[in-house]
Amino acid sequence: MSRRTEQIAETIRRAVQAVLTEGLADPRLAGLMLTVTTVGVDTDLTTAVVRVSVLPHDREDLALHALKSAARHIRHEVGDRIALHKMPEFMFKLDEGLKKQAEILRALSKVREEAASRPAPNDPDSENPETTA
Repeated sequence: MSRRTEQIAETIRRAVQAVLTEGLADPRLAGLMLTVTTVGVDTDLTTAVVRVSVLPHDREDLALHALKSAARHIRHEVGDRIALHKMPEFMFKLDEGLKKQAEILRALSKVREEAASRPAPNDPDSENPETTA
């Protein structure tokens, strides 16, 4: 991706986040925390893939459906904020990265807790089968 394309993608990301923060009149998005994590723009500026993170996770599908329905409206609002000759079409997708990261952190925490609950191998207080006879 060229530097210009990266700059356009970041500008679009900030503008889409601003539109979502101000809120849309869609009850499916009420009470959700939407975060635009990344935007990828084609080199010919025809399509922008907008990746979003949704909390709570159990309403991700509903939120994605609402965003896809509102894509033209969001594109129009972003076009009013950005002076760009050709505004790309928006495609909204879920960003699974944050959810996977949280799962990995939970798994690591669980392993740490299990390791802390086991006695250390050189712990003199633990029973050693070789010394007990």
